[in-house]
Amino acid sequence: MKLLLTSGGVRNPTIEAALVGLLGRPIGECSALCIPTALYGHPWVGPGKNVRDFITGESDHMAGLGWGSVGVLELTALPSIPEDRWLPLVRETEVLLAAGGDALYLAYWMRRSGLADLVPTLTGTVYVGMSGGNMALTPRVGQEFVGWVPPDGEEVALLGLVDFSLFPHLDHPDLPDNTSAAAERWAASLGGPAYAIDDETAVVVDGGVDVVSEGGWRHFA
Repeated sequence: MKLLLTSGGVRNPTIEAALVGLLGRPIGECSALCIPTALYGHPWVGPGKNVRDFITGESDHMAGLGWGSVGVLELTALPSIPEDRWLPLVRETEVLLAAGGDALYLAYWMRRSGLADLVPTLTGTVYVGMSGGNMALTPRVGQEFVGWVPPDGEEVALLGLVDFSLFPHLDHPDLPDNTSAAAERWAASLGGPAYAIDDETAVVVDGGVDVVSEGGWRHFA
């Protein structure tokens, strides 16, 4: 699977060009599925207007990019329906759009739904994530980004589909704790490679790892 890991969605021409490069053809010729699940678990979000805005493309610079078709893949529903109702749809869809939100909640439902096992087999699919929608794929998020806790006390592990961690919304004016200094402390506590990216930046994973940006970012080795 090819990955476009953004902090604030596809917000500028540089990130959009990277997306088109991963797709290999115009956005309008591709089908997409929205995954809003991470929004439900975040303590600042939950169900409501944010989910609606994400699905309709009115926010997050994701679903409203002009896709040929857009559907919804709600992970919390998948364990209750037969696989043949949704598995073929995922396999034939070219892009998965993962909303921001709580990374642990998303990782939990990616496993419970079976999507986590499916993802490594989707070699032709592009995964476009925003914020927590990316962090679920990493090895660790750090205590700073732990929000949702399973009600049954079960320990939730991230998916580790990439070998680096992500600190989103770097130096965002509405998030005073997301400073460069805070990112340095966060990275030092993880003991592994990491990127801190602002909302005008994306990490591209397609064989290797690259960063595209019209803003600011840092790499911590």
